[in-house]
Amino acid sequence: MFEYLSGLFTSEILIYLMRGFAITLRVAAIAIVLSIIIGTVLGLVRAYAPKPLRMLAGAYIEWFRNTPNLLWVMVCYIAAPLPSDWARCTMAYVLFTSAMMAEIVRGGLNSIPKGQFEAAHSQGFTMIGTLRYIILPQCFKRIVPTMLSQVITVVKDTSFMAQVAVAELLFRTKNLMSIFYNVVGRQITATDVFLLFGFAMLLYFIVNFTLSCVVRYLQKRNSSGIRKVSAANK
Repeated sequence: MFEYLSGLFTSEILIYLMRGFAITLRVAAIAIVLSIIIGTVLGLVRAYAPKPLRMLAGAYIEWFRNTPNLLWVMVCYIAAPLPSDWARCTMAYVLFTSAMMAEIVRGGLNSIPKGQFEAAHSQGFTMIGTLRYIILPQCFKRIVPTMLSQVITVVKDTSFMAQVAVAELLFRTKNLMSIFYNVVGRQITATDVFLLFGFAMLLYFIVNFTLSCVVRYLQKRNSSGIRKVSAANK
């Protein structure tokens, strides 16, 4: 079995697949960072801005939340004015995920008692200072588990890029089926297909399971903190 695996997963094949995995992680990382920033701004606008701006932010959020992510991957791949295929796909993930993040942030902001604004104002805080030092830290502490769940979704959804022939992990795994004979020197078998897709599945699993463990840890810590505060108030 070891000889079979070593003959299948040659250095050439592993390098080929890991380069695709690097594109997957690059797109996911950039999309996640930009989506959190843009989503936070949109969440703040929808929660506290004047009504016209709230309506614009709401229209953006509802438009992207109620249309498929894969659709935007295809649209941006064809139409986005960016120099590389992976960058165009990244734009699609940013547009879509920022809308999701905005609703997560807005939910966290709505969970903060309104009295904290009055207390901060009485202490001389401006609106920006109140948001920066009082409201947003509490908000992010509450929404981190939900936000990380959305991060996991982004990592999994990078597989959509295979539909537009971007050479990420899933596309390269599928592409190996057509070039297998040239690379390995023999016809591909069902076992080869199973092992190659299993390897891709393992890479996705490692990343997402690690993130899932982080989510569970943060949820447990937040629940523990809430119980301690409740006990102290009794």
